[in-house]
Amino acid sequence: MMSTNVENSSDDEVCASCGIAAVDDVQLKKCACNLLRYCGVDCQRDHRPLHKKLCKKRLAELRDKALFTQPDGSHLGECPICFLPLSIDSTKSMLNSCCSKRICNGCSYANKKYETEAGLLKQRCVFCREPLPGLDEEHIHYKNNMERAKKNDPNAMFMAGMKHHREGGYETAMDYLTKAAALGHALSHYQLHKMYHLGEGVQKDKDKEIYHLEEAAMGGHPVARDLLGCTEMSNCRFERAKKHFIIAAKLGYHDSLEMIKCLYKQGNASKEDYASALRAYQAAVDATKSQQREEAEAFF
Repeated sequence: MMSTNVENSSDDEVCASCGIAAVDDVQLKKCACNLLRYCGVDCQRDHRPLHKKLCKKRLAELRDKALFTQPDGSHLGECPICFLPLSIDSTKSMLNSCCSKRICNGCSYANKKYETEAGLLKQRCVFCREPLPGLDEEHIHYKNNMERAKKNDPNAMFMAGMKHHREGGYETAMDYLTKAAALGHALSHYQLHKMYHLGEGVQKDKDKEIYHLEEAAMGGHPVARDLLGCTEMSNCRFERAKKHFIIAAKLGYHDSLEMIKCLYKQGNASKEDYASALRAYQAAVDATKSQQREEAEAFF
């Protein structure tokens, strides 16, 4: 049996267990850690005792690298109409049940203003142009949402999951949220973290709680990121805490900016750390602003 050998990909790759080379009829598959390759499951299982320790270490390193990578944007993304980043304040946008698209209040207001001036009686969705149900037409919202959920729309599955959660149907909520989370839906990961923490419909599970919180953070959820920072801070791992808070501040989350200030006052962050985070925070907030959105805010 070959000894564990960490090498980069090459033309003469061999199975780490039996030594067979990669040829036309032999396809080598990477281990999850990307360090070694195997010709099959049997060889990977046989070689596991030799590779287990290194594999776990490498997987932890890869996880950490992904965890502390700055997301491209927040979990809410951009408005599909004006393409500006959505504010992390969810009250400044709305999720339309017809198409499961989150539209900023600025674009919704501009659409409503146009339709009113044009004498159109029924307001339509600015994205898909379907008639918008009224606030008192909950059954239509529910019908629209379930139709979208059947098409594996993660936003719709999240909304369905939250409806069942509010009604105490935790098992059904868990099913919808798990499916949405598997599609990378950060809000669903965040809700699953809370359910595993509280034991709602499932046994309390600290590992799964942390896993879903980290997945939500990597998906751009600033509150999840801030919670991770607070956890690290409570465990006196100040460097890791600072990294989390900086990432959240760069997404426009003010509470994390305040935590960096706190770390600075304690001597666990530099003046430049705080100044840099403050600039990035302000840039993130400014990126979500527009004249149209300001008009909407004044109107509402």
